[in-house]
Amino acid sequence: MEINKSLAFCFLLLVNVNYAFSQETAQGTEQQSKVVKVKDKLLPKGKIGFYQSDNVTNEIPYFDNRFRIDAELEEITLIFFRVRGSKPIILVQPNGKKIRVSDYDSKKVQWHDDKTFDMIKITKPMPGPWQAIGDILPESKILVVSDVKIVIDPLPEIVLSGETLKIVGKLYNGHENIDVAEFKNVAELNVNFYSTNNSAYDNFGADALKLTSFKDDGHDLDEYAGDNLYTGEFLLDFAAGEWQPVFIIKLPLITRELRQKPILLHKSPITISVETSETETIPHSLLLTIESLHVDPSSLVFQGKITFPDKQTRPFSIIDNESNEDPATRTKDIPYTEPGIHRINLSAFGRTNSGREFRLVVPEFTFNVKGDLNKILLTTLDDNGEEQTIAVDKAEQALAEKEAKLAQELAEQQKLAEEENTQTIIIIAAGNSIIILLALVSFILIRKRKAKK
Repeated sequence: MEINKSLAFCFLLLVNVNYAFSQETAQGTEQQSKVVKVKDKLLPKGKIGFYQSDNVTNEIPYFDNRFRIDAELEEITLIFFRVRGSKPIILVQPNGKKIRVSDYDSKKVQWHDDKTFDMIKITKPMPGPWQAIGDILPESKILVVSDVKIVIDPLPEIVLSGETLKIVGKLYNGHENIDVAEFKNVAELNVNFYSTNNSAYDNFGADALKLTSFKDDGHDLDEYAGDNLYTGEFLLDFAAGEWQPVFIIKLPLITRELRQKPILLHKSPITISVETSETETIPHSLLLTIESLHVDPSSLVFQGKITFPDKQTRPFSIIDNESNEDPATRTKDIPYTEPGIHRINLSAFGRTNSGREFRLVVPEFTFNVKGDLNKILLTTLDDNGEEQTIAVDKAEQALAEKEAKLAQELAEQQKLAEEENTQTIIIIAAGNSIIILLALVSFILIRKRKAKK
C-alpha cells in the first residue's frame, strides 16, 4: 500500500510539473508570437519599434542585432545609430544575401549614410529574420520610421511686426512619441513663411522666408536639452500682411510639411518721434505714441539705447508714464551733446488686448541735430536800410566766403592779364616805331649819298 501511495504521489507531482511546464511554454510561445507578429505589435503602421538586448520582448539583442520583418509589410524605413565615424552597417537578409551601402538594388532600397547613423528605406522587404552587422551603439535603438510628424500649437491670432515668437514642437512617429536622443541629429525642422499674395496687404508678391530651425539643445529659448521638446525662435522683422506658416521636417529620405492657417502680421503699434533742440542747455524730447487697437498701452515698458554722433551709446528705460495723463504716449529727455546723426534702438514689452504677453523690437529711428554750433550771426541791412541780425549756417557761410575769394582772385588775375596785354601792345608799338624810324633814317642817308655822286 505504501508503494502504491508513493507511486500515486509521484504521478500527481509529474502531472503538476507537466502542467506548469505547459503553462510556461504557452507564455513563452505567446511572447515569442509578439516578436514574430511584427505588423501587429512591433511595426504597426504609424508606430515605431524599439529593440534592445532581451531576446524575449520586442527588442533586438545588441550583440547580434537580429530583427524580424512581417510578410505583409510593403515598405520599411530603419535608422541604425552607430559609433561616430564608423563604416556603414551591412544588412543580412533571411536568405543570407547581404545589402551594403555600395551594393544594393536601387529600385527597392534607398540608403543614406552619415557619420553617426544609417537610414535605409526598403520596398517590399523579404519576410523573416534579418541581421545588422556593424559598430551599432549598444545603448542605441533601431528605429523603425513610418509616419514622422511634428505637433505645434497654432500661432497667436494677433501678431505684431517686430515681435519675437517662441514656438514649441514635439516629434511623433504615428501616435508614438519619439524619445530617442540621437534622433535630434537626424531630423531637420525648419520654420518657413509664405506670402498668400493677397494684393490688399503690403507683403503682396514677397519671397518665401526661412525664419529659423527647431532645436532641442538647451540654448536660447529651449529650456532643456534632450527633452524631446523642439523650440523655434524667430523675429518677425519683415513686411506686414497675410502669411502662411509652414513647418518642414526633413530627414535624409523623408520630407513632411505642416501647414497652419494663414496669420495676419500687423504693423508695429509703436511710433517714435523726436523734438530736437538747437542749444546745449535744452535736451531733445523723445515721444512714443502707442496704437491701442491690438495692445494695452498701459502695460508697455521700454528698454533702449541712443547712439550719439561720436558713436558713444547711452541706455535708457521708460517704465511708467511720467505725465500720468495719456497711457498711449511716453516721453523721455535726451541730453544735447553735439550736432549730428543720432540713432535710437528700442525694445518694448507689453500685453495684447487679449492678455497675451509679447516682446518686440521697434525699427531703428534716426534724427539729425544741426544746433547753434553750426551757425554764426551776421548783421545785414534790410530793404529799408535797417540793420538786422540773422543766423547763417557755418558751412553755407564758409562756402560763400570761398566763392567770394575765388571771384576776387579771378578778377585780380583778369586785371593782371589786361595790364600784361597793354604792356605787350606798348612794347610792340614802340618796337615798330623804332624800326620805322631806323628805316626812315637809312633811306635819307642813302639818298644823300646818291646826290653827292
